[in-house]
Amino acid sequence: MRRKIIAGNWKMHLLADSAVGLAKSIAEDLKDVNEVDIAVFPPAPYLILMKEVLKGTNVKYGAQNMYFEEKGAFTGEISPGMLKDTGCTLVLIGHSERRKVFNEPDHLLNKKVKAALDFQIQPYFCIGETLEERESGELFNVIETQLKEGLAGINEKQLESVVIAYEPVWAIGTGVVATPDQAQEMHAFIRNWFLKNYSDKSAEDIRILYGGSIKPDNIKGLISLKDIDGGLVGGASLTAESFNQLVRYSR
Repeated sequence: MRRKIIAGNWKMHLLADSAVGLAKSIAEDLKDVNEVDIAVFPPAPYLILMKEVLKGTNVKYGAQNMYFEEKGAFTGEISPGMLKDTGCTLVLIGHSERRKVFNEPDHLLNKKVKAALDFQIQPYFCIGETLEERESGELFNVIETQLKEGLAGINEKQLESVVIAYEPVWAIGTGVVATPDQAQEMHAFIRNWFLKNYSDKSAEDIRILYGGSIKPDNIKGLISLKDIDGGLVGGASLTAESFNQLVRYSR
């Protein structure tokens, strides 16, 4: 039985006091939750603060991005070792905003996935199609390419540490949510890709999250679907009230 995950991506929001307050509220309010994996992805400057705030709690924390080199002249980047030094154990790789705004291609994301695994940081590998790609009928080809190229060279043992987050780009921050049928269809396609390219066990064990305007009033219809193992949450993760509701509704 795959454990559900509810992960909050705070993106470029909150200042230090608000970030600490939010983390404290989440950890305190959800301290009795044992059935769901809980994670938050704060802005990079606040990762070191999470080391103390979330110490000994059931809330994991991670970075929203990282570079694949261990060190060097890469101004503005953050290395896997630096992330480890902040105590974080997770990292988002390939979020649609990194792909679209910062033009990160699949071969670069593949290097990041490998680097994260080398440093025992769990990658949440994000994939998803645009509205144009969906409407043109290219949605499955797009997702297959992102999986094939982004996970190239990742073996079955390494895959045990990977989480997939399917985020239809047209549903991120728009208020539009994939219908249950649309979400389940794509999650089933992704799981079947792992069946064809890895094994029955890998396909059964890999956890696939849905992301895209998830809120307390729509989470139940998504989380109950066969192949959806949780959510990567944006806006609704910025208040303890809404985020904690999402976690409790997923138990």
